[in-house]
Amino acid sequence: MQNKYEKLFEPVKIGSVTLKNRFVMAPMGPQGLGDSVGGFNQRGVDYYVERAKGGTGLIITGVCFVDNEAEHHSMPSTPCPTINPVHFTRTAREMTERIHAYDAKVFLQLSAGFGRVAPPVDPDLKPVSASEIMNRWVDIPCRALTKEEIHRIVKRFGEGAAIAQNAGFDGIQIHAVHEGYLLDQFAISFFNNRTDEYGGSLENRLRFAREIVEEIKKTCGEDFTVTLRYSPKSFIKDWRVGALPGEVFEEKGRDLPEGIEAAQLLEQYGYDSLDVDVGCYDAWFWNHPPMYQKKGLYIPYAKAIKEAVNGPVICAGRMDNPDLALSAVEDGSCDLIGLGRPLLADPDYVNKLRSGQSELIRPCLSCHEGCLGRMVHYGWLNCAVNPSCARERITELKPVLKKKKVMIIGGGVAGCEAARVLSMRGHQPVIYEKTDRLGGNLIPGGTPDFKEDDHALANWYENTLRDLSVPVYYNTEVTPGMIRKASPDTVIVATGSKPKVFRLGDDSKVFTAEEVLLGTRDPGSRVVVLGGGLVGCELALWLKNNGKDVSIVETQDGLLKLNGPLCFANISMLLSLIQNKGIAVYTGSKAIRTTDQGVLIETGTGEQELSADSVVLAVGYDSENRLYNELKHEVKDLYILGDARKVSNIMYAIWDSFEVASNI
Repeated sequence: MQNKYEKLFEPVKIGSVTLKNRFVMAPMGPQGLGDSVGGFNQRGVDYYVERAKGGTGLIITGVCFVDNEAEHHSMPSTPCPTINPVHFTRTAREMTERIHAYDAKVFLQLSAGFGRVAPPVDPDLKPVSASEIMNRWVDIPCRALTKEEIHRIVKRFGEGAAIAQNAGFDGIQIHAVHEGYLLDQFAISFFNNRTDEYGGSLENRLRFAREIVEEIKKTCGEDFTVTLRYSPKSFIKDWRVGALPGEVFEEKGRDLPEGIEAAQLLEQYGYDSLDVDVGCYDAWFWNHPPMYQKKGLYIPYAKAIKEAVNGPVICAGRMDNPDLALSAVEDGSCDLIGLGRPLLADPDYVNKLRSGQSELIRPCLSCHEGCLGRMVHYGWLNCAVNPSCARERITELKPVLKKKKVMIIGGGVAGCEAARVLSMRGHQPVIYEKTDRLGGNLIPGGTPDFKEDDHALANWYENTLRDLSVPVYYNTEVTPGMIRKASPDTVIVATGSKPKVFRLGDDSKVFTAEEVLLGTRDPGSRVVVLGGGLVGCELALWLKNNGKDVSIVETQDGLLKLNGPLCFANISMLLSLIQNKGIAVYTGSKAIRTTDQGVLIETGTGEQELSADSVVLAVGYDSENRLYNELKHEVKDLYILGDARKVSNIMYAIWDSFEVASNI
């Protein structure tokens, strides 16, 4: 039978390199994938090879710096070809040879540096930029790079590319005239007020990027492929302020007409392909789109560039829907599909799509919790829904020598992940779920349209467990007597959590977030949400999008204060949307009681009555561990997982279950 996605599997050329299909692993920060002297560590090698094994046509590594004295960006956790070329070649050569074995190609992404968007870590080292402008994060002025420093960096690019070429890389991607990194700070007039040959006209502002590609081509040969990560529009409203989708504003950064002109010049200078997105660190939720951005958000911008240049265009940005990817190629918006986070979630994405198993592709949630959130907070790249990401070797599943019958009580994320892993290892798991559907808190959580991938994850578990022939008993509430009768070898309690509730007087119009999300309670047209954590904020946004008059009341001094390591892109966009849509926010406040008109709250300036048809509680969850406590002195081999053990998030429910199920 013909695969409807056949066009996505056509060979395509970038420069002198022919790819077996149109899928590209988009570059993502490689924190934790390098060693202390600039090589790839074993985790890094395994991580990239796994995506090649999964069918991806082109692997682009995360950012690797060329060693330069201006920024000292030779970070020990990321590879760098120019620190110790022999060591880099030795570690990278193993990786490129293994990648090539799967008929995939691999480009090394090389960076000039971060400039103003690097968080200052050394008080004695002033951050650099194109000009004397403020750092993105703190009020510390950058100094302008000297011409001598620019020339030195350009020279290092040629050296780094030659080392990469010797190490087996098929090409280079330059990082980047995008996202407001150092090269972009030169290219954008908002950041560049130089009066020498690197400032002024568009051609002068692109001179740094031009000299880099010319140096690489001179050093490695004209046929050596060089691509560029490129943002044709910045979405900057002002310093450190980004514009939301659909917002009318004056662009302070690069606007699309100049973006198109710059793209044509960059192609003339020698770049073989442009890898297109939009945004800037001042509008970070464009370059790193959370679930609040629509799928395929870069397609219109890729199409504008595609119509202006001759070379192939790569388009990433929530492109995990294969129908969307196919339409983008068919209508000429782009030539290649960039998959970043989707390949963290499922390295076998491409092979599954090619073999007609798209229902078994594990979805990315666009949560940033395991990837960017952990990179920023812990210096390590991972994935919330895939515990093996960047830990491929140490999480390799081992077949069991003796099968066990494992009774899993609860079909939420934790129970489903445990069943999946146990079945793959050779055990005999059975799930008992008290409702008529798998997924647990994914079901109410996935109700807002921007959380559709939560439902996709629930569906993936259902499809995967069916594919593994794991028995699931629905509408079954397990009792200790049932466990005695079944006599399993092992029992896993994954009974989840229940929403916290408290009395406010007349509770006839007090509902939980879960009740409203599941549609069992009608909140009316005027809603007060108690709780400004992630659940409360997302609930308020969804209600507002559906025409409700919404207020948020939060006891902390700000919203999203008590959540885990959320990514800045998610936080900034969600808070911007709440403000932009006119959702009233009362921080440092608490509800006292309901009234005939709504609810009385206590604020920092006194009591205030808010009109409301309903008050919706989004104040957290309590573990549902009653059954576990009844069993812990009776069942010998007993485990408790997910929210039943400790109320947390999707990532830890999956990770903890993977850990335990890997070792039963």
